Amino acid sequence: MGFEATVTKKPVNVSINSDLLRQAKELKINVSQVLEAALTSQVKRLRQEQWQLQNHEAIEAFNRQVDANEVWNESWRDALWAGKAL
Repeated sequence: MGFEATVTKKPVNVSINSDLLRQAKELKINVSQVLEAALTSQVKRLRQEQWQLQNHEAIEAFNRQVDANEVWNESWRDALWAGKAL
């Protein structure tokens, strides 16, 4: 899940180590751009973790089903990869 990139930006106040900010300005780093990229990465990672937790039971049930019964085309796949006729 991403975010709507075309919405207007909102100014916020953040506290940053003053020496780090000074060095970033010296290097002409766009702090807003870097912060947005870092937040995008963090939000994506946490959303993935949430999804996995919310769907853990279904994922485990599916894995048990596959372990018990294979996937429907597994024998075909194995035969084709081995060059055997079906």
